[in-house]
Amino acid sequence: MAATAPTQRKLAAILAADVAGYSRLMGSDEEGTLVRLQTLRAELIDPRVAEHNGRIVKTTGDGLLVEFASVVDAMRCAIAWQSAMADRTQPAEARIDFRIGVNLGDVIIDGDDIFGDGVNIAARLEAMAEPGGICIERSVLTQTRGKLDFPVEDLGEQALKNIAQPVHVFRVGPRPSRPHAGETPAVLAALPLPEKPSIAVLPFQNMSGDPEQEYFADGIAEDVITLLSKSRGLFVIARNSTFTYKGRAIDVKTVGRELGVRYVLEGSVRKAANRVRVTAQLIEAATGGHLWAERYDRDLSDIFAVQDEITAGVSAAIMPTVERSERERAARKPSDSLDAWECYHRGMWHLCRIEVGEYPRARSFFQRAVAIDPTFAAAHSGISQTFLVEMYFRPFRERPETVPPAIEHARRGIASDPTEASGYAALAHALLLMGQHSEARAAADRAVSLDPNSAWAFAAQGLTRAFGDRPREGIDALMLAMRLSPFDPLMPRWQHHLARASYLAGDYAPAVASAQQLCQSYPDLSPVYRTLIAALGQLRQEAEAQRVMSEALERFGERFWGTMLTQPPELSLEAYEHMLDGYRQAGVLD
Repeated sequence: MAATAPTQRKLAAILAADVAGYSRLMGSDEEGTLVRLQTLRAELIDPRVAEHNGRIVKTTGDGLLVEFASVVDAMRCAIAWQSAMADRTQPAEARIDFRIGVNLGDVIIDGDDIFGDGVNIAARLEAMAEPGGICIERSVLTQTRGKLDFPVEDLGEQALKNIAQPVHVFRVGPRPSRPHAGETPAVLAALPLPEKPSIAVLPFQNMSGDPEQEYFADGIAEDVITLLSKSRGLFVIARNSTFTYKGRAIDVKTVGRELGVRYVLEGSVRKAANRVRVTAQLIEAATGGHLWAERYDRDLSDIFAVQDEITAGVSAAIMPTVERSERERAARKPSDSLDAWECYHRGMWHLCRIEVGEYPRARSFFQRAVAIDPTFAAAHSGISQTFLVEMYFRPFRERPETVPPAIEHARRGIASDPTEASGYAALAHALLLMGQHSEARAAADRAVSLDPNSAWAFAAQGLTRAFGDRPREGIDALMLAMRLSPFDPLMPRWQHHLARASYLAGDYAPAVASAQQLCQSYPDLSPVYRTLIAALGQLRQEAEAQRVMSEALERFGERFWGTMLTQPPELSLEAYEHMLDGYRQAGVLD
């Protein structure tokens, strides 16, 4: 008896579209409706599908199913399609509007046809869309963020007909206004506003005329962020995301859309001799209107009082019901030594560059800070973080030399200031690398409780959950970390943790999508290749998995084999066996 051919699968972006109210249109004017649809196909739809590298898989009387190799191309096509439809003048009684759903998922190949959950979810998303609208699922938003500009409304988890697991759905909002000729459109998908008041503190402009004082202006803004983050009633964007606007001519309305915040704080710092002038203004992002502004002229010895005053002023402007005593208890000032403070901020600048050579430089500045002030908690946490981030580029065998000092400095930071969330976040990561899962989870939870706006705290919580047999919890925490700091320089690590969490949760298609993107953008991160190989194996894409394996062996050498065959302490036995199963399914392991 002939062997049954293996099922062919692939990851694809699927666009499903149909005409809203098609039966009504056909009932009132059957021939005219058909002619108008044919004209739309020829003049508008088919050219845009071709322009964005799509393939029309099949059509029905009122709908189309289109396949794309790139989810970015799929969303560009969907937005261009609906924008062009909105620009057409049509009689109200004969108006044709499309609903569109876009999904990124695994599909089964059958000749020229495709089917499976990847297609079914796209069809269910299309049914949820309003006439002229687009609905997408979470991985579409994740994969297009930073590449396209479209506002979204979070519809939450939705139970879709005949789909086993709930799907996180987003409605694409009103299309952005088109740029004038010669202008470049924005390149970042808009984020929905959180429920509680949200704010982004932009880097303060250095007005001193001295490039060496850039770190001083940066430090002022970062400490304002730190103080604001202590308020449980605020949603505060992390420093590492707001600082991506540094040196750019920006519009606060654009910042509000891109970061998903209602308020933007901007300012400037002028330092001369022993005096400093700080100006700050709070702006409502949607309108560009100024809500509050103030100027502070102080001696440098009084710089931390300036930060307190700015924080209190901003809080009073947007949260009048928050009691001052709660703000004062939550607020924590950095070291009393300005020299130590400057060294700390210079260390942070190096830490956030995601280059292996930068971490020793960052560590040297943090070490100088604690040499000046041994009780500087944030600087101890910074030293710990340099070891932890650096290990991401290092083989397993170097861990005995790097994990102990990471734990030591995290504990020293906590001992110096038990309210310092970054110390607990660093400790959680380090303990996880030692295989102490319950202790790591407890430390991460403590970090989150101390600072509910710390992206690093939620990233640590997500990592300790994902690698410790709680991948679903890990996904939620990691998604929140990325929402709190959408542009964080540590985003590649978080994206890989999310890909690994998705794999361990059995969500193989999103794991493949994230890992493939990371392998292209950050090819020196060897753990990403392991996740990708295992996920491809679970999707039965053996040829692609073996190609990735060959690429990894060429890039990292035979030590890559050793990492696959060794259970790292941070992975539970169940999680490690899940990884091994993926390798076997990929055909790279007996």
